Amino acid sequence: MGYRDGGGDGRRIAVPQLLQHTSGLPDYPFSLGDLTGKGRHTYRDPRTLLDVGLAHKALFAPGTSWSYSNTDYLLAGLLIEKVTGRPLAEQITKRVIGRIGLRHTSFPGVGEERIREAHPQGCFAAKPGAPLENITEMDPSWGWAAGQVISTPSELNRFFTALLDGKLLKPAQLAQLRTTVKVPESAGMGPGVRYGPGVISTPLSCGGLMWGHGGDIHGYATRAPVSPMTAAPSRSPSPPTQDRPPSRAPSMSRPSSTPPCARSEGWRSAEPGATPTLKSPADSMVGK
Repeated sequence: MGYRDGGGDGRRIAVPQLLQHTSGLPDYPFSLGDLTGKGRHTYRDPRTLLDVGLAHKALFAPGTSWSYSNTDYLLAGLLIEKVTGRPLAEQITKRVIGRIGLRHTSFPGVGEERIREAHPQGCFAAKPGAPLENITEMDPSWGWAAGQVISTPSELNRFFTALLDGKLLKPAQLAQLRTTVKVPESAGMGPGVRYGPGVISTPLSCGGLMWGHGGDIHGYATRAPVSPMTAAPSRSPSPPTQDRPPSRAPSMSRPSSTPPCARSEGWRSAEPGATPTLKSPADSMVGK
């Protein structure tokens, strides 16, 4: 794998560097053009997305710095398909969704633009001061392995709890998950934040660490951290229409800047009825 512009040798990038965002690969969403107007109904093939990302110069030599890049997860998804010989959606469904019984979580199929179950409406303003537009119906294919998933707050909590409890990983794999690299404070994710293979650790003011990840796409923002000492709600920018509404989270982003503390034991997360702390979806689009 090489870069179309500016050189760069992809053979120097290791898989852990993709998952920890130390690969130096440039982020592709910023070069996709219109994602909110007519462009939101455009299907984008994963390899086309990869070409968009690799058309730019490398940000730094692999392993020498940190920068969040959706291109890392995109390439990881393509590696999964190469190794297994099966579609990414099938692997996610088999190895995660079905394994822990997530009944309201899915990976949208090609051309699928609507959320299958009852859901909050996603609204987006093209620029500050512009009127909000209902943008719920969209093709999320541009997120693909970087987060083209529809889920609910309670099921995201169940996923992260199962992940950190070791129900999805063997002990050695769980240890790898908790092997983290420092995130520069210039990234705006807060002091002491570190990044593991697909998870973020954030120090709590009461001691210990909060683990999790977030996701943003136009109209929606989700945060789902868990910790041995905290109960933290998943967040959605729109009022739910039922107790467990599906919400889109295709583009992973930064965690809450103010992690809460509580007197709980064991891996805990939000109860389904927890009041969400809302975050504007326009202030952190896919830069996570």
